[in-house]
Amino acid sequence: MAEWVRPPAVPWVPPRFVPFFSDSSWACLPRWATIRIEKGVKKPQPQMLKIPAANGIIERDETPMEKEIAGLHRMEFRFSDIFYFCRKGFEAIVEDEVTQRFSSEELVSWNLLTRTNVNFHYVSLRLTVVWVIGVIVRYCFLLPLRFTLAAIGITSMIVGTTVVGQLPNGSLKNYLSEVVHLTCSRILVRALSGTIHYHNKENKPQKGGICVANHTSPIDAIILTNDGCYAMVGQVHGGLMGVIQRATVKACPHVWFERSEIKDRHLVTKRLREHVADKNKLPILIFPEGTCINNTSVMMFKKGSFEIGGTIYPVAIKYDPQFGDAFWNSSKYNIVSYLLRIMTSWAIVCHVWYMPPMVRKEGEDAVQFANRVRSAIARQGGLTELPWDGGLKRAKVKDSFKEEQQKNYSKMLVRNGSQGNLPAGTESD
Repeated sequence: MAEWVRPPAVPWVPPRFVPFFSDSSWACLPRWATIRIEKGVKKPQPQMLKIPAANGIIERDETPMEKEIAGLHRMEFRFSDIFYFCRKGFEAIVEDEVTQRFSSEELVSWNLLTRTNVNFHYVSLRLTVVWVIGVIVRYCFLLPLRFTLAAIGITSMIVGTTVVGQLPNGSLKNYLSEVVHLTCSRILVRALSGTIHYHNKENKPQKGGICVANHTSPIDAIILTNDGCYAMVGQVHGGLMGVIQRATVKACPHVWFERSEIKDRHLVTKRLREHVADKNKLPILIFPEGTCINNTSVMMFKKGSFEIGGTIYPVAIKYDPQFGDAFWNSSKYNIVSYLLRIMTSWAIVCHVWYMPPMVRKEGEDAVQFANRVRSAIARQGGLTELPWDGGLKRAKVKDSFKEEQQKNYSKMLVRNGSQGNLPAGTESD
């Protein structure tokens, strides 16, 4: 039997501190981080519920009224159904979806313009200093330059169109009129520090057609004329705007009318039919809304523009409110005050989309055609589509329209309440 031998004693060595990241560890760190990132990308991310941010005080449900009322009950009418109308009434009182379109758009973040921050209050010294520097730049440097360019552009427009208007009708007059309009419009765009992005130029309106666009400001016409000439149709204005209208109509076949005069409306329809019939004339520029909207929505299009026939060229105009508010509230500011507000903004930035031409389909009336064009413009510009008349900006809702809505409400209630009592295969009236 082997004898057990005790192993020699090993001297004890105190442990030496080893850093967590040795030189080799630091060398491998980039590789380790890359592997972790790749693994993280491959892992399925949990689905997040996307909740759209509300633009106003009330977050509204976009479900159509008919579907919402139909979902209140399945078999019979209940007295609690009236709460739906009560809720809608409260929403309209607090913040209706029509009148807010006639005031400036609310911004998510402040763009250092006091006009976009009515409830301005002190935030910090640094922000106040930045704002003061911005005021000095806008009013002491940009405003004089812009005012000079605007004066040159407006004066050139009035003088140039007046001189060209004295020439006999012919190709020379038409050519010089286009040159004057294009040159002066481009000067005015630069006076506003305009940055315009034109998209899909292959769809630009052609001669003999009708250009239809959403309306935000008088500068809509300048922005479109900056890329091509149009024969414009619009309401008669006074003041500086009226002077420009009376001068330009001498050189170009613009149509200015008074909306309250029935004779003017019939004359406009006749002039438009004659203009569209001539394929050598400039395309007509019309804003069917009839008033300026704050560029958040598109309201009802007047059907008159879609009754005369011809090809419709829709155009969507969308401004960027972060650099300046282009909306003209004509009931609050005159044209001179509006231009002063525009020229003291940072800039006018907008996008213009030329859309494919549209024609009236067989069996489609003027109202349906107008709604189809309006929907296309709203989708392209990312605007809200509203069926309300822009004339509500200055007038009250007609009693006939109120009665029509009341009839629609009662029909929906009666129809949904009577569905449960009808035999199978029978429809309600």
